[in-house]
Amino acid sequence: MRVVIVTESFPPDVNGVAHCALQTARHLVDRGHVPLVVAPATAASSEPDASAPCPVVRVPSLPLPGYPQVRVALPSRRVAVALTEHRADLVHLASPFVLGVRGMAAATRLGIPAVAVYQTDLAGYARTYMGAGEAAAWRRIHSVHAAADRTLAPSSAALHDLEAHGVPRVRLWPRGVDTVRFHPGRRDEALRRRLAPNGELIVGYVGRLAPEKQVELLAGVCGPTGVRVVVVGDGPSRTHLAEALPGAVFAGRRTGDELARFFASLDVFVHTGPFETFCQTVQEAMASGVPVVAPAAGGPLDLVAHGRTGLLVPPRDAAAVRDAVWALAADPALRDAFGAAGRAAVEGRTWAAVGDQLLAHYEDVLAARRTAVAV
Repeated sequence: MRVVIVTESFPPDVNGVAHCALQTARHLVDRGHVPLVVAPATAASSEPDASAPCPVVRVPSLPLPGYPQVRVALPSRRVAVALTEHRADLVHLASPFVLGVRGMAAATRLGIPAVAVYQTDLAGYARTYMGAGEAAAWRRIHSVHAAADRTLAPSSAALHDLEAHGVPRVRLWPRGVDTVRFHPGRRDEALRRRLAPNGELIVGYVGRLAPEKQVELLAGVCGPTGVRVVVVGDGPSRTHLAEALPGAVFAGRRTGDELARFFASLDVFVHTGPFETFCQTVQEAMASGVPVVAPAAGGPLDLVAHGRTGLLVPPRDAAAVRDAVWALAADPALRDAFGAAGRAAVEGRTWAAVGDQLLAHYEDVLAARRTAVAV
C-alpha cells in the first residue's frame, strides 16, 4: 500500500501530532508498506530527515506569531505533486487544519481515498487564545473531515464532539505507547536526588508550556514543604510559570530515554490541560508505573480509571488538583497500587497494536471505494 501522510507537524517538532505521524510512518514501513510524509518546513529541515523512516517532503512555512515553535504551511503545489509522484493509494491526514486542508483538496481532485485523524482541539484553543472563534474553528474542522472517507477520533469524548458537530463516518482509533521505553524500571534514584535533594515527594508535569495547558493550576502544590514540583517541557508560558510556581524545578524539554527516566522518577504525575483529545503524557506516565491526576474531560476520561489508576478532578480547579495530590502524598500504598494498575492497563496498547488497527481502517476505506466504483 502506498500512503502519503500529510501532517501539520513532524519531527524534529516535539508534540503529539508529530509523534503520532512518526509512529504511523514507522509502522507502515515495518509492515511492508510504502509511506511518504508531507510536512511543514522547520528551522532545521534544511538538513535531511535522517531519523525519518521514509522520505519527507517539506512545504514552505512560517512560524505562528507569538508561538514560533508552531509552523504554519504556506500555499504550495508540493502536496498535489507529492500525491501524484508517489502514486498514492490512500492519503492519511494528520490533524488537518492548514496543510491538511490542501491535502484533502488534492486527494479529492485526484480521486484518492483519504483518512482524516482528528487530534487537536482547535475549538478549545480558539477559546483560550482569542476568547472567541470556536464556531469558526468547528466549521473548518467539519469541512475537511466531512470530505474524508473516514475520520478517526482518539477518544470517546472526541468522537462524541465530532458527531455532535455533524461530522460523518467517525470511528475510534486510540494512540499507542512505547511500553519498553516508558517502564517503571527506568526510575533513577540519582535523578531523584538531584530533583529533590531533601527527599521530597516529586510531583511532575510533562508537556508544552502554553496557556491552554493551564500548568499554573499546580501553584497550590508548590507551597508546602515535603513536595517538589518538576515541570518538563518548554513553550511560550515558561517565564510566566516560573513566577506562578515558586520553588518548582523547570527541567526544559527532554526526549527519548532521558524523558522516560523523568517519568519513572516521579511519585505523582499531574496533567492540567482540559483540551486534550487523547493525552499521550498520561499514557506514558501510566506505562512508567506512576499514579495520575488529570482533569475529567476529553481524552483522560478514557485513560484514567478514577480510584484505580489515578484520580480525575474537575477541569480548571486548582483546589481539586491540590487535594488530589495531597491524598496521594499521604498514602504511599495507594500510589503504588495506582501505579501498578496503570502499568497493567496500558501494557497491550503498543504502537504495533494500534498501528494494525489503523491498517484495518485503511483496508475498510479502500474496500468501500472499490465497491462504490464497481457499482
